[in-house]
Amino acid sequence: MKLPEKYKEIEAKSKEIGFSMPSDISTGALLRNLVTSKPVAHFLELGTGTGLALAWLIDGMDKKSSIITIDNDPQLIEIASSFFKETPNTTLICADAAVWIKSYEGPKFDLIFADAWPGKYSEIDEVLALVKPTGFYVVDDMNAQPNWPEGHENHVRRLVAYLENRDDFHIVSLNWSTGIIIATRKSEM
Repeated sequence: MKLPEKYKEIEAKSKEIGFSMPSDISTGALLRNLVTSKPVAHFLELGTGTGLALAWLIDGMDKKSSIITIDNDPQLIEIASSFFKETPNTTLICADAAVWIKSYEGPKFDLIFADAWPGKYSEIDEVLALVKPTGFYVVDDMNAQPNWPEGHENHVRRLVAYLENRDDFHIVSLNWSTGIIIATRKSEM
């Protein structure tokens, strides 16, 4: 599998600082493919981390697409910025994603990758409202992970049940990689 241009460098930096929550390489490849299916699009990543998933997302974008990525950790945003601050149509924001989500008034998104508490386990209604018709909402780490705190599986079960009971999205749960859910907003036709 062809890795994004800066992936190995970001991976090395992640290991150097002991970053323990990187997105799985298979998740990254899936994100790249989903993004590639949406030309001239607008994307959002919640939970930038060191930029590993961001590398995949950018690798799938065409030149007319744009992405916003948010993390509340200044050190992680600084690392991701060192790799992507010069990348066209890429906005890196250091902020509390919950606050950002509630105050965002821009265009809706063709794909939202929610890899942080806000947008995944809180502010879910607000985030799903930001997905365009035929757009994707993607979450990973739905299978038990070694870094989960005690009781985290209850949050996962609630999220899965909530998504499965929505009428405005088609949902697919994949027991693959770290456990992926892809929700596609139904067309308004």
